[in-house]
Amino acid sequence: MRIAGHRLSLAAQIGLLVVVANILAALLAPWIAPYTQTQQVGGVWLAPGEGGFLLGTDQLGRDMLSRMLYGARTSIGIALTCTILSFTLGSVLGFLAAVVGGWLDQILSRIVDTLMAIPVLILALLVLSALGASIPVLIGVIAILDSTRVFRLSRAVGMDIAVMEYVEAARLRGEGLWWIIRREILPNALPPLIAEFGLRFCFAFLLISSLSFLGLGVQPPFADWGGMVRDNAQAMEFGIVAPLIPAAAIGILTIGVNLVVDWMLGLQGRTMEDSR
Repeated sequence: MRIAGHRLSLAAQIGLLVVVANILAALLAPWIAPYTQTQQVGGVWLAPGEGGFLLGTDQLGRDMLSRMLYGARTSIGIALTCTILSFTLGSVLGFLAAVVGGWLDQILSRIVDTLMAIPVLILALLVLSALGASIPVLIGVIAILDSTRVFRLSRAVGMDIAVMEYVEAARLRGEGLWWIIRREILPNALPPLIAEFGLRFCFAFLLISSLSFLGLGVQPPFADWGGMVRDNAQAMEFGIVAPLIPAAAIGILTIGVNLVVDWMLGLQGRTMEDSR
């Protein structure tokens, strides 16, 4: 399998297959799920295959397969939204700091340093406890916190590109700030940013799952993989595998994304060596 003329490694192909399968499950959930995410259809904690339920049932007798499909839609959708917002905010501010420099760079960098000095999970818990655990607040909090990491990367990459001759030539031609960022900085900064996008998605995905497990993420009755682990945690005392199913899904998707990102980082490294 090839992407943009580059052959995917076996690990990257497996990772891409996992990512595509999860995305399709999330998109097609309303059409392929046997039941709705809130419908009680059987006994409590039925084993996989028992009563005709492929993955069994949860603590309220809801179909685990349906909950998993709708949970993919919720977890992946929120994580992807957070990542897109964090990259939009972080990359724009990072490139501005790199190109403009001076007082703007100092102010933005000190704000980012302050936010990064506080552990992300603790700060997210504090904000969500104060503002409430609604989905818009959850997306906003994670996007802002994650944008600090994107800012640091885009600023560092932007500063390296801003001193190149073609950027200086654009300045001498009288090109504006946004033109330079859009036409000169951004295209040359895309490879590391694309790789970082996958890593930031994993971070947002795991953070959402952690917050849901702690009760401050996605709230019932909406299905969410982290919340499903929390809701069915007591099943482990009886040897029931219900909480292991969403936990395994979280781990498999994270590994799949990382396999693709590792291939992209390796490809980027080889490209830089060839250019030398």
